[in-house]
Amino acid sequence: MGTFLLPPEPITSLDAYLATDTGGLGLDAAQKAGPRATIEVLLESGLRGRGGGGFPTGRKWQGIAGQDAGRRYVVCNGAEGEPGTFKDRALLRANPYQVVEGLIIAAFAVGASETFICLKRSFEREIAAITRAVQEMQEAGICSDCTVNVVAGPDEYLFGEEKAMLEVIEGKPPLPRWFPPHEHGLFAVGPQEGWEAGPARGGSPSASNPTLVNNVETLANVPHVLARGPAWFRSMGTAESPGTVVATVVGDVVAPDVGEVELGTPLRAVIDAVGSGLGPGRSVKAVLSGVANPVVTAQHLDVPVSHEGFAAVGSGMGAAGFIVHDDTACMVDVAYRMSRFLYVESCGQCPPCKIGSGEITSHLERLVTGAGDASDLDGIHSWLGRVTDGNRCFLAVEERQVVASLVAAFPEEFVAHAEQRTCPTSGARPFPKLVDLTDGVATYDERFWDKRPDWTYG
Repeated sequence: MGTFLLPPEPITSLDAYLATDTGGLGLDAAQKAGPRATIEVLLESGLRGRGGGGFPTGRKWQGIAGQDAGRRYVVCNGAEGEPGTFKDRALLRANPYQVVEGLIIAAFAVGASETFICLKRSFEREIAAITRAVQEMQEAGICSDCTVNVVAGPDEYLFGEEKAMLEVIEGKPPLPRWFPPHEHGLFAVGPQEGWEAGPARGGSPSASNPTLVNNVETLANVPHVLARGPAWFRSMGTAESPGTVVATVVGDVVAPDVGEVELGTPLRAVIDAVGSGLGPGRSVKAVLSGVANPVVTAQHLDVPVSHEGFAAVGSGMGAAGFIVHDDTACMVDVAYRMSRFLYVESCGQCPPCKIGSGEITSHLERLVTGAGDASDLDGIHSWLGRVTDGNRCFLAVEERQVVASLVAAFPEEFVAHAEQRTCPTSGARPFPKLVDLTDGVATYDERFWDKRPDWTYG
């Protein structure tokens, strides 16, 4: 099975894109079929969101299109900030045209008058690529009737949370709203439960403005599905998770990389194929799919990379960004680093999240540095039960799931740190927040340790 999202060589011009097997054909098929039939094709294909949640794409589009609303919007989420993940940036570098075509199809299908592509302002190479693609397609008349805005936002992790992303588009900080975009979308004029009303747009004020938010990889799939049909798409992957996925493999592997694999491929094979396996004499101890899901231990390395496969072992596939830890890694240190990331990135709107993740981080730091005892384990367990109280977004759930799963999977390491104040392993790794990933070399964000809980840097 050949890959279709990641071409062998980057596509850097519209002419080169239109010369591919499917370039432009997806939009043509959608326009001939009409909005309703376009959504039906996506429903039949079984395409699921690639941002982490895995919600059926056709159902999401159907929900937006079916609402009686004055204005609708479409947002492409490219604010990739999940540790261990680089697939959206790889896609934008390899072929931004398929992403723009998918965005145009989405706007056509749900009746959106305006679209937004959101990336972190630090993604300069990707912003240049997507801007070039939009301009070339507009000049060619391919998206002349749909406004496309490229939004460069902050580096904060929560910029990638869909409710916070709408706030950024409206010129505000990335603080998640209460209600999801399909209920309270962009530029809605009615203030709702704790945030200010947005500015009206286009002279058509509305109390809701349902907004479709899809991930870069999700939209990149859409032109191929429309051009080749749902049966072709379902010929790959599994019944519940059809198609391919662009996976990132980093950590204790020979050559960290991004690669497109068929869904249902065993995790062990993905680590070998994308990350070139582990070094001589080393074995996998644990794998984390970003910071959003419980740990996958060595006994489950043959789990199929699919939504249902990971659910069966008590975890989640997430955005298919896999952080591999070998048998020398200290899992208490891993828990501390993950917890600290979530604590620092928490926005503070929900006190149990900010205070709780901070307390959990402090207890873990005491254990890692040899200053902890059994009371720290008690403190961690106590806060894990309360950290999600009243949460607006998923961040507090991530804190609980990741830390609780590591404590449960490797209890002897936590006890050794608490009772003996010693670490039986070799300890620290770089925190896998990726700045770049090229030719088997991962560049991590060295500023991670300087970032403070108020989002300033020391």
